Amino acid sequence: MIDRQVYRMPKAGSIRNLALRPETLESPGPEEVCVRVRAIGLNFADIFAMQGLYSATPAGSFIPGLEFSGEIVAVGAEAGKWQVGDRVMGATKFGGYVTHINSHHRYVLPLPDEWSFEEGAGFLVQGLTAYYALTELGNLKPGMQVLIHSAAGGVGILANRICQRLGAHTIGTVGRPDKVDFLREHERYDDVILRNGDFYEKLMQRLQGRPLHLIMECIGGHILEQGWKALAPMGRMVVYGNASFSSHGSKPNYPRLFWKYLRRPKIDPLKLPGENKSLMGFNLIYLYEQTDLMHDLLQGLQALQLAPQHVGHTYAFTEMHEAIRLFQQGKSVGKVVVVV
Repeated sequence: MIDRQVYRMPKAGSIRNLALRPETLESPGPEEVCVRVRAIGLNFADIFAMQGLYSATPAGSFIPGLEFSGEIVAVGAEAGKWQVGDRVMGATKFGGYVTHINSHHRYVLPLPDEWSFEEGAGFLVQGLTAYYALTELGNLKPGMQVLIHSAAGGVGILANRICQRLGAHTIGTVGRPDKVDFLREHERYDDVILRNGDFYEKLMQRLQGRPLHLIMECIGGHILEQGWKALAPMGRMVVYGNASFSSHGSKPNYPRLFWKYLRRPKIDPLKLPGENKSLMGFNLIYLYEQTDLMHDLLQGLQALQLAPQHVGHTYAFTEMHEAIRLFQQGKSVGKVVVVV
């Protein structure tokens, strides 16, 4: 039994209801390890879950959080070769906003010796998202032209690095001028676009007549529509999020969401054969439930030997709400991490 601190929601709805409280954690089961959490990675799925906009959100009371890093403090009898003191990074189907967590031994991986806990807490969820979207769904090949939205975010940064490693040409998009400066200074995108009213014209100019083969889509709305228009025959759009539906407040703005829903792009499946394009989407929670597939993907991702995630912002555990507010406002670059 361990006394721990957790951030718990009584139910999905308002982020204001996320409260820090003490709880008792049972000893790890036979196939589990107990991890003393050192860093927690924030993700958009956390925000959508707390606001009740994520289909995978647990019913009733729950602890948000999908990824963490830390040190093993207890090992179950059937938990493989893990030992107390091992540094690990882990993924969880919620439950990550805590000081201690019990995890099945297959959902933690060794933290590279040269990586910090903060870097480890920013790798698994966003690395898997980028790798699965690009290689499995996007069929990424050398020479492809790839459009990556939210290019200064955690997924965008790792997606660009994967593309560069595999020989693809990348065009990143961001919503703020300061993020353009960040990307040009820190990340090797081939081109960067500031999304605004003439986004489509800018995109076509950057392509210079080259076909757009693949889009990492996480914005929605008109940006999705314009990307679909620009996508070349045989091209693929992979949708893994919808930032245009996010809210800067603690609760969803339902009238605004309803208006956006009514005005959402509508792609007719009957026209897909004629347009010769593919539209795909996925939910990372599905990968969590497919353990063997997840491990296969992780092997491929780790074989690329990418640099660790760019951690742009760190907060103390007691500053969880401040970290969430920054994340909601779209001002962050790289990964937002809470240090425990």
